[in-house]
Amino acid sequence: MATAAKTPPPEAPSAPGVHPKPFWSFKPRSDREAGDAIVANFALHWFPAKVFKPSLDWNYSFWLGTISAALLLLLVVSGLPLLFLYVPSVERAYGSVKDIEWVVTFGSWIRSVHRLSAHLMVAAVFLHLVRVFLTGAYKNGAGRGQRREWNWVNGVVMLVLTLFLSFTGYLLPWDQLAYWAVTVGTNIAASVPWVGPQVRELMIGGRNIDQATLIRFYVLHVILLPGALGALFAYHMWRIRKDGGLARVDRAATLREKQTEDPALTKTYTLLGIARGTAPTIRAASLEARDLTVNAVPDLVRRAAVSVLGTFAVISVLASFLRSPLEEAANPLVTPNPAKAPWYFLWLQEIVTDTTFTIAGFTVNGAFLGGVILPTLILAVLTAWPWLDRSPAEATGVWFHGSRRKQNAAFLLAVLVVVLLTIVGTFLRGPSWEFFWPWQAWPELPTRI
Repeated sequence: MATAAKTPPPEAPSAPGVHPKPFWSFKPRSDREAGDAIVANFALHWFPAKVFKPSLDWNYSFWLGTISAALLLLLVVSGLPLLFLYVPSVERAYGSVKDIEWVVTFGSWIRSVHRLSAHLMVAAVFLHLVRVFLTGAYKNGAGRGQRREWNWVNGVVMLVLTLFLSFTGYLLPWDQLAYWAVTVGTNIAASVPWVGPQVRELMIGGRNIDQATLIRFYVLHVILLPGALGALFAYHMWRIRKDGGLARVDRAATLREKQTEDPALTKTYTLLGIARGTAPTIRAASLEARDLTVNAVPDLVRRAAVSVLGTFAVISVLASFLRSPLEEAANPLVTPNPAKAPWYFLWLQEIVTDTTFTIAGFTVNGAFLGGVILPTLILAVLTAWPWLDRSPAEATGVWFHGSRRKQNAAFLLAVLVVVLLTIVGTFLRGPSWEFFWPWQAWPELPTRI
């Protein structure tokens, strides 16, 4: 006698708040799971539960902040093996870098990843600052308790720390390129009247670039500056959360029409009979665009992962083809001609040259004027600009808003000047800092001066 096959009982639904799949938080199946993922997952805990959908557009922020953070992470990861292999000694530093380059397995690639990440981080942080300025994202919008201007100040400080982080690492290979680039950079600090020599001695640990300078730059590069930059980055992200996200949210909230409902006619039964009219109502205007928000998981997480992994992939591929330079060991008796500062300071070196001139027997100190006064003024104006900008709140988070046309034009002109001076200093300056077109040959000069 045939028996009917037993149908297995249906699987019991999981209890509320219980998610049996191990990676459920990265692929939630409902709004509730998306909210639970932010609370339950340590890696996702710093994301908000909801994000403004237009803020995720690639062409708004270009995700330059995320790319900068990815480069900082890549610098830390690639710097750890170099930290174990490098010897901060003037007698052994060059040899240890040479061993990393030619003896250690994948050492050349790791060093290239570290160097490329440092250079590209300078560019990414600078471009991120340019984007924030052009969109007026340092202005407070419709949200309560916003302090976007202080986050802008924090960003300016982070840019300066990024420059010095790269500058301190420039000396560590202890080759001719590193030694004389740092020499040029520290000589600019020595041009400050009265206190210049003392400032230079404080920077290099003496009167000459030697062991004290190397160990000082090493400690700054591996401990103090990364720690300070990491702390400011954490505050930067916390401040973005407190301000309600990117400034584009304020633009949408300002333009959004307040949604109200007309009060309904009601009948109220009282001891004296029926009272006709309207019931008590509360009119509330919400600035939260609920129909324009999405769950941070997976929308924000997916785009952040694409930015981070894409940055890692680009750096990895470039490091396979672009090797880090390593010239002869540092020699204070052999001066290269021309001796150039790191590329991100070449615009200052060019200004120093252009502002050094003689009038009626009096020589203008270009190193002090172009290397100290001008950068100080630029940093001061950038820091104070959120309080100087008088454009309306409607300009917050908008690319090239009409009310900010003049200041955006002036800012872009300044950026263009910096870029052009950097190009001139990199490609068009030859021996004795003379100007040479790319098709002109440099004269042959002795290397020992």
